[in-house]
Amino acid sequence: MPNYIHPATPELAYKVAEQLTDADYREVYEGHGKDPKIWIPIWSLNSDSYYFTDKKGNLAGMAGVEDGGAIWMLCTEVIYRNKIMFVREAKKFIDSRKEKYLYNIVDKRNTVHLDLLRWLGFKFIREITYGPNNLSFIEFIRPCAHPLQSESPQQLPES
Repeated sequence: MPNYIHPATPELAYKVAEQLTDADYREVYEGHGKDPKIWIPIWSLNSDSYYFTDKKGNLAGMAGVEDGGAIWMLCTEVIYRNKIMFVREAKKFIDSRKEKYLYNIVDKRNTVHLDLLRWLGFKFIREITYGPNNLSFIEFIRPCAHPLQSESPQQLPES
């Protein structure tokens, strides 16, 4: 079975940064106040990160999980041509995680990511004002489905 998810490198992270969708670029640049070409390679080094491709090997994006379960994802236009495959691969990635919870915030304007998060079973907690431009972001969370997870309830991570 082909694998479309691969361990990331700073070089590949830079290539993703050069090809971001408009919504992802706005989320990083306007929402977080970061230059994607600088910060995406740094994020790739500071998290368990992966890049993903389509069947032809085209770069579709990156995702990572930081210590504690903070998950992030950024995409290129390739995802629009491979929506079903992309959702399936994202689900495999999420289901493989061993963290108790995965969580983060998403730019409210990034409707593609909001839809993906819904399809992947994330719950939206609340809307917050965030970043240097005081934009609307939405907090989200999802328990992991990994079979080694403890069944006992624990406190949610702090925002």
